[in-house]
Amino acid sequence: MREKILRWESILLLLVVAVFAWGWQSTPGFAEADNLSFLLLDYTEVALLALALLPIILTGQIDLSVASILGFCSALTGVLWNAGMAFETIVPLVLLAGAVLGSLNAALIVRFGLPALAVTIGTLGLYRGLAYIVLGDGAVTGFPDSYRPFATDTVAGSFLPYATLLVLVVAALAAVVVHHTPIGRSLYAIGLGEQTARFSGIRVDRLKFTLYIVSGVLCAIASLVYTLRYNSARADNAYGMELIAVAAVLLGGVSIFGGRGTVVGVGSALLLMAGLRNVLFLNDVTNEIQNVINGLLLIISVLVPVVAGLLRRRRHPVAAAATEQPPQQTLPDPVAASTAHGSPEEDQR
Repeated sequence: MREKILRWESILLLLVVAVFAWGWQSTPGFAEADNLSFLLLDYTEVALLALALLPIILTGQIDLSVASILGFCSALTGVLWNAGMAFETIVPLVLLAGAVLGSLNAALIVRFGLPALAVTIGTLGLYRGLAYIVLGDGAVTGFPDSYRPFATDTVAGSFLPYATLLVLVVAALAAVVVHHTPIGRSLYAIGLGEQTARFSGIRVDRLKFTLYIVSGVLCAIASLVYTLRYNSARADNAYGMELIAVAAVLLGGVSIFGGRGTVVGVGSALLLMAGLRNVLFLNDVTNEIQNVINGLLLIISVLVPVVAGLLRRRRHPVAAAATEQPPQQTLPDPVAASTAHGSPEEDQR
């Protein structure tokens, strides 16, 4: 019972309650329906990027190009809209573009065996540069009013935005796949040990390739929501958002080394960060201070598991040593084996 209470996800939920209670008590207008809708909308794209990163980080990999893919897809949306293309045609083309960019990451990482960190730092700049080449430094506006409500309005009679419903659907699908399917178990297995997973029959390369394609598609969906919500397609849309998404995933208890983490934890971290940002915004705290807080949260999210591991090893040194050093397998002595089972010549006789 004590372990369940002290689980990181439970602590995060308590922090979410504390932040929302603090906002309700100290900040006028925090609990109003319009502000709660704004709070949820403000983190819609971050949530989609975080859900794209979650399975990738579970395998011990990373994708720092997610916000740049969003920016490129937003720029592509603007260019196609300026060209007079119907929005119904633009949507599948943008989703395809996201899948192509994700597959390029996958090819460099999986097929060529390059480090994911180095590759996605490179494509972070590459995709953002392509966005500027495609659209320039201007903006495209005037997107159809028939689609904008899906990115800005709320469900009738509630403060819940339609875009948040989209996030909830994606989160539910992620929870089912990660926690209740063989694919999810494979993600954890790869994160705990890629070579062991290969020997277990898991198709590691195929799964990792698929994850990056799915990540690209989710980034494209986020770009459509972002573009419609602000009614503006720009090459610098979502600039720097990848760091906020990574912070949300790590703060949610997902290990940067892979093999550990839950969808509930990431969702709780997103709510915590969204609530904290909203309270700071209502109290006129500058963006620079908010960026400092996001950086601190990222450091804390990486530091807490390390400190917890050190404390665990100090309290239970024997159990920790047994966990970190699995028992060695003794190889059979060839002479004893031949004596016990007989030599090949004897077997032929």
